[in-house]
Amino acid sequence: MENGEPPAPVQKLLEEEKAVTSEKINNNNNNVCFRILQSCCFIPQRYILSIIGLLGVCNAYTMRVCLNLAITQMVRFNQTSKDYIDENACPSDEIINNVTTTITEKPYAIFDWDQSTQGLILSGFYYGYAVTQVPGGYLAERFGGKWILGVGLLSTALFTFLTPIVVKIGGATWLFVLRVLQGMGEGPTMPGLMLMLARWIPPHERSIHVALVFGGAQIGNIFGSFMSGILLADGRDWAYVFYFFGGFGIVWFILWSFLCYSTPNTHPYISKKELNYLNTKVTIAESQNVKDPVPWKAILRSAPVWALVCAAVGHDWGYYIMVTDLPKYSNDVLKFNIATTGTLTALPYVAMLISSVPFGLMCDLGIKKGWHSVKTGRIIYTTIAATGPAICIILASYAGCDRTAAMVYFVLSMALMAGYFSGMKVNALDLAPNYAGTLTSFLNTISTCAGITIPFLIGLMTPNSTLTEWRGAFWVCFAVLVGTNVMYCVWVDGKQQWWDDVRQFGYPSDWKHGPIIKEHILQQSEVVKLCDQK
Repeated sequence: MENGEPPAPVQKLLEEEKAVTSEKINNNNNNVCFRILQSCCFIPQRYILSIIGLLGVCNAYTMRVCLNLAITQMVRFNQTSKDYIDENACPSDEIINNVTTTITEKPYAIFDWDQSTQGLILSGFYYGYAVTQVPGGYLAERFGGKWILGVGLLSTALFTFLTPIVVKIGGATWLFVLRVLQGMGEGPTMPGLMLMLARWIPPHERSIHVALVFGGAQIGNIFGSFMSGILLADGRDWAYVFYFFGGFGIVWFILWSFLCYSTPNTHPYISKKELNYLNTKVTIAESQNVKDPVPWKAILRSAPVWALVCAAVGHDWGYYIMVTDLPKYSNDVLKFNIATTGTLTALPYVAMLISSVPFGLMCDLGIKKGWHSVKTGRIIYTTIAATGPAICIILASYAGCDRTAAMVYFVLSMALMAGYFSGMKVNALDLAPNYAGTLTSFLNTISTCAGITIPFLIGLMTPNSTLTEWRGAFWVCFAVLVGTNVMYCVWVDGKQQWWDDVRQFGYPSDWKHGPIIKEHILQQSEVVKLCDQK
């Protein structure tokens, strides 16, 4: 032993003991921190999840819609033919030498894209969005929704931030590819959120929480449209729009990482009172369900699922018309200047946000008081959300150049569309709380076809952006909204489906398509049930 040092084996033991002691101290410090957070956080964690989820949906929609307004300042002309003259054109806000003109000076407009090209670029997002829906839902169910959703939105934020650089290098082609990648990042958002809500929210609270979380879509549309209008006003560079909203997405990801967790049981500082409450009230199957394959065989044969598909297609068709094309309609047809367009296109989403909360409260109260069943509630609010906007959109098109009347109809249509949150939007949680992520991803994959179709179809139907051309597009929207709502009302259901938990419900007597989970696992589960009963 040199210099009074202990022998090597003793020194090694001392180092190991020091490491163990250090780990215990760190764990105790962590436990102390969590206890402090637990005592300080008087807001239930399920409400924090809903609030941060609201901001996440808001973030997703700002990044989705910011191009819709920016593209009006990226292109030199909004008409397919420069020489086309529309006799019924509305007067413009821009007056030069006492002569009304439909062409506004755009100092940063560097692209010559016709209406079809613009429609294809705007639809690019939904190609990617559709591709990652089902994989996103599957991964969320396997590994939890927190990181699948969070990393997806972070990637979209980074792509948004890079948009000005990419489009200036590669033009329309590279912008289309980038929009596809942005859509792929956002694909897991809705399946991941629905799965987390199914794990966190009791059935009698779902309408209001879903209305709160998905009200973030309206806040995103309001914030995105309003801020885009301000950032683009006075001839400013459209690149600022993408830098601003990309940065907003990165900040949200930091909040999400520290405040939200996939399930109540994995949350480090949830109160014991809330944890016990959620474990008692939230309907989920045994943990071994995660090992089971998704019951596609039963899902694809389920009439209530196809009812939801119909309603989802109708909702997305009407919603994407407003989100994607209302800025173009306001700028090209009603001839608002860009700052006014940003403000006015935000108003319908303000109305939708405000009305979503009363709809959610009324639906939950009606179910709790026994005034109507869950199924009847879903039918009532889905019908309000489909037929009301269908009528208002048509009335707006026949308002002609009466800007006030047209915008009032658009605002009213979105206010009524908020009924979807208490109707078909929450219905996936009713049918399949254990496979909410997969079911939502399946619905979104099909309904996103509307998002792919609409911008391109609108571009084809409105080559010169005239009022008459847009009226035809709105009539197509009317037919889709009303038709899909009728099919939803015929097949809808409000109860948990047998295939969502075969261990509990078993197979129906008329099921002739083989097992949907491994037979020996089902038999073991039944034996365990019998033992528990004894």
